[in-house]
Amino acid sequence: MDFEYSDKTKFALEKLSSFMNEHIYPNEQTYYEQMRGFGTDRWQIPPIIEELKGKARAAGLWNLFLPESGHGAGFSNLEYAPLCEVMGRVGFAPEVFNCAAPDTGNMEVLARYGNAAQQERWLKPLLDGKIRSAFAMTEPEVASSDATNIRTEIRRDGDDYVINGLKWWTSGILDPRCEIMIVMGKTDPNGPAHQQQSMILCESKARGVTIQRHLPVFGYDDAPHGHGEVRFENVRVPASHMLLGEGRGFEIAQGRLGPGRIHHCMRVVGVAERALEAMCRRLMTRTAFGKKIYEHSLWEERIADARIDIECSRLLTLKAAYMMDTLGNKVARAEIAMIKVAAPNMALRIIDNAIQAFGAAGVSQDFPVAYAWSAIRTLRLADGPDEVHRNQVAKFEFQKYM
Repeated sequence: MDFEYSDKTKFALEKLSSFMNEHIYPNEQTYYEQMRGFGTDRWQIPPIIEELKGKARAAGLWNLFLPESGHGAGFSNLEYAPLCEVMGRVGFAPEVFNCAAPDTGNMEVLARYGNAAQQERWLKPLLDGKIRSAFAMTEPEVASSDATNIRTEIRRDGDDYVINGLKWWTSGILDPRCEIMIVMGKTDPNGPAHQQQSMILCESKARGVTIQRHLPVFGYDDAPHGHGEVRFENVRVPASHMLLGEGRGFEIAQGRLGPGRIHHCMRVVGVAERALEAMCRRLMTRTAFGKKIYEHSLWEERIADARIDIECSRLLTLKAAYMMDTLGNKVARAEIAMIKVAAPNMALRIIDNAIQAFGAAGVSQDFPVAYAWSAIRTLRLADGPDEVHRNQVAKFEFQKYM
């Protein structure tokens, strides 16, 4: 394997790193001050975001995630990996470059499976960063780790489909710019298990769509993005909003979730790097029991383990991305499953040690480590829980000996 990044990646990485140094890191405090200034009405967009988006687009750092689609910058998964890692170091940075979830996954779905009319109506404004979107799959009344359990009904009625059901953890639905959702539900509850489900486009403000409540994560509201519980009551959408065709929901889901899982893992490596950096700086500026904290052997061991874990996770992420590019998502399923388990757990260990390094300050909102922990902890559930991915890895392993 060639471990050196391509010239295209190195050029983009240099541009991206310079942009982060010049515009993102210096404006982190501005972003959070603007959010605090909204008071209790936090579902607003900090002006700094739109300002930075304009600068990023002018710099050519826009839609970097779409490989070989004609819609984005044309980076492969392997080429995008180090770029995504750098963006992951700051929570709001991916949005600045129009590379934030769930829009990335939804844009990939529309680019890959949408028809010309759907792409013109929804993909184009998403690519332009003018609107945002949501993905409605998880349900509170069933174990959604097995998507065959999904109960939401999508029923054909003349020239329309009628949607009825309850979704939750619909990320992005509270964003005032959210205009479209991709909804997964059943069009044929009596068909073969993996052909019952379909995906359909539904406008977020369509009649019958109700946001029942906001769902905070460990007390953090994640505004202005947010996560919501959404009820669909006799929501009528045109039949032309169906994606790819009835019964193709699982096919679309696998095409969407493969790259999405890799993007999460890429960003997680960036979060872990920044947590390690914060931990080292804190340990080197504090004294306890007569010497700097970093000089205590316990911390030497933790720092060494952190560096080893980050390097291992980065390499496995790059391998998975490489296999997706060269062999396809299906062949790379084991590697995607492995890194989806390994990366979040790696980052949580490092962030947990960073919290220890900061002491009581580590659990406060004065420093970003507590929020980083809450955000990464959700990734052990999002896009499939650890247990499902471990099950897949074990099955692939046993198959070698059957």
